[in-house]
Amino acid sequence: MSKENRDFLEMAFHSVQCFGNDGRLDATELAKIIAIAERDGVTDDNERRVLGNIIARIRPDEIDAAMKAQLDGIAKKYGIQATETTSA
Repeated sequence: MSKENRDFLEMAFHSVQCFGNDGRLDATELAKIIAIAERDGVTDDNERRVLGNIIARIRPDEIDAAMKAQLDGIAKKYGIQATETTSA
């Protein structure tokens, strides 16, 4: 491949817009970011790195059932784990 894939930059930009909008990232917004990474059929190291950084910014109180399902799928597919939380 002669041209470097720059989708990771688009992913980062999109996440800044999502977090900047209301300070949180929901499952729909995360799905759009994942779609950027997957649209060329290859998720490279830069895309996985950016995805991991985005996931690390998700606060435990933001994880609802839809987000949990999405994070579980990401962990299984890419090996990227969200911060574990315990509820009292």
